[in-house]
Amino acid sequence: MTGPSCRRKHRPSGRRGERGARVARHSTPGPGRIARRESGAWALGSRAAGDGAEGQALPSQFNAWAPAPPGDFVQLPVPIIQQLYHWDCGLACSRMVLRYLGQLDDSEFESALQELQLTRSIWTIDLAYLMRHFGVRHRFCTQTLGVDKGYKNQSFYRKHFDTEETRVNQLFAQAKACKVLVEKCTVSIQDIQAHLAQGHVAIVLVNSGVLHCDLCSSPVKYCCFTPSSHRCFCRTPEYQGHFIVLRGYNRTAGCIFYNNPAYADPGMCSTSVSNFEEARTSYGTDEDILFVYLDS
Repeated sequence: MTGPSCRRKHRPSGRRGERGARVARHSTPGPGRIARRESGAWALGSRAAGDGAEGQALPSQFNAWAPAPPGDFVQLPVPIIQQLYHWDCGLACSRMVLRYLGQLDDSEFESALQELQLTRSIWTIDLAYLMRHFGVRHRFCTQTLGVDKGYKNQSFYRKHFDTEETRVNQLFAQAKACKVLVEKCTVSIQDIQAHLAQGHVAIVLVNSGVLHCDLCSSPVKYCCFTPSSHRCFCRTPEYQGHFIVLRGYNRTAGCIFYNNPAYADPGMCSTSVSNFEEARTSYGTDEDILFVYLDS
């Protein structure tokens, strides 16, 4: 199968980074909240009882808005965009990131999907190529440079494994020539927090069956679903790959903030660092994380 074109979109030089910075500083992060920058880190103050539905209070044991020392609390104004199907969570995450950077144009995005031949099977390497297509500075970190043959017997990968193996391996092989930055490396939670503290964001592959949001009244809402039936199919013991967008953290509370494209309401999600680490390092994820930079 022929790999996607390495062409990147032409954009005027010297302005994109400034535009992204303006969006990050001035976009409205949500009802009753104010974004601000403190000591080199993005922070968020709250004038309401909690995030999401009006008047919804956060659990006392997990108060994401608790006072934190400067630099220990980061909350980026990343918009929520809901996925349309059970398979397009990665594309929804890419839309969130591009909108945060001030670069999302729906018609251009659809054209990019056609040019890169992105269909119903989306891997992290596909998202890296998508970022490159839009000229967005990125860094894709993974434990496996290609397809892990051990996934062939996993139900999540089994259906499309044989056809996807060649395509995905080819993308990894062409990455350097196409200026898609891919590294085999281990990423720590400290690395992730340092990245977010600079106003940057990241798309992370997690096991949705493990990830649990502490701010949601019903975890089932955050499963992948088919819009026609809203039937949950992720809450199984087996691995279920799902992409989320990281948007901040609170070191004092020991939590990570993220957007889950599977459900748009009440908005931002939050989980403990330990739960996030378990979800992103589950067998099947390859610990994939796509760092995206504001100064693209």
